[in-house]
Amino acid sequence: MKKITLCLMILGATHSITAQKINLGKAAGVVTKGAKALTFSNEDAIKLSKESVDWMDKNNQVAGPKDPYTVRLNKLFGKHKSQDGLNLNYKVYKVKDINAFACADGSVRVFSSLMDIMTDDEILAVIGHEIGHVKNQDTKDAMKAAYMKAAALDAASSASATVATLNDSQVGKMANAFLDASHSKKQESEADTYSYDFMKANKYDVVGAYTAFKKLALLSEGSTQTGFEKMFNSHPDSEKRAQAIKKRAEKDGLWKDPGTVSLPKTKLTK
Repeated sequence: MKKITLCLMILGATHSITAQKINLGKAAGVVTKGAKALTFSNEDAIKLSKESVDWMDKNNQVAGPKDPYTVRLNKLFGKHKSQDGLNLNYKVYKVKDINAFACADGSVRVFSSLMDIMTDDEILAVIGHEIGHVKNQDTKDAMKAAYMKAAALDAASSASATVATLNDSQVGKMANAFLDASHSKKQESEADTYSYDFMKANKYDVVGAYTAFKKLALLSEGSTQTGFEKMFNSHPDSEKRAQAIKKRAEKDGLWKDPGTVSLPKTKLTK
């Protein structure tokens, strides 16, 4: 396993489904800029990952064990609690944002509104992408920057020393800063490749990765300042990513034309 890093959230779209919006909060009470310099290790990323996810679990509605969302997610990913060297745990946030993320401590969180519009194969592809970002260690720098913002450190003081303990307010601010992090086109493309390979290796329908991005492309149409577009404005757009997946599936002899892709009119989680 490559060095583990913290979380990534890539699907920053919103959708008009009735649910609680994720509550990331606004933190206060940060330390002074005179804080000691920082050496940020993979162990620090794992520790801060758990703290951040624990905070989000406490501050958002988590689907219970018998909830249809939890039942569906466990059915899909029950056999992937250990994946590529990661020990994973899964929960669903019952929120209106369309998103998912995976973290260095093995936490995977899927938003209910994502599950409302995605088929099983599409959900598998999305989470595969998120795990890819963890495996490809894309987010260590993003987490370090989020930590520094929460602790009110400046860049000049980040060369050595250790990570300090954050209070609850700072952890909330760190989670918020982390969610604003962006990744390069190269990193997104590599995570897409990981997702495709995950689907192929486990004999899932790789076309699910294509249709997932087609749906995200539909969500972004006609909007100019949505969370979705802000998250993707420095990344390959969803349509191009879908076409890249199609090209590879055709090369591998795995392409099956799904026809016209549209957003479902009713929730796919029953």
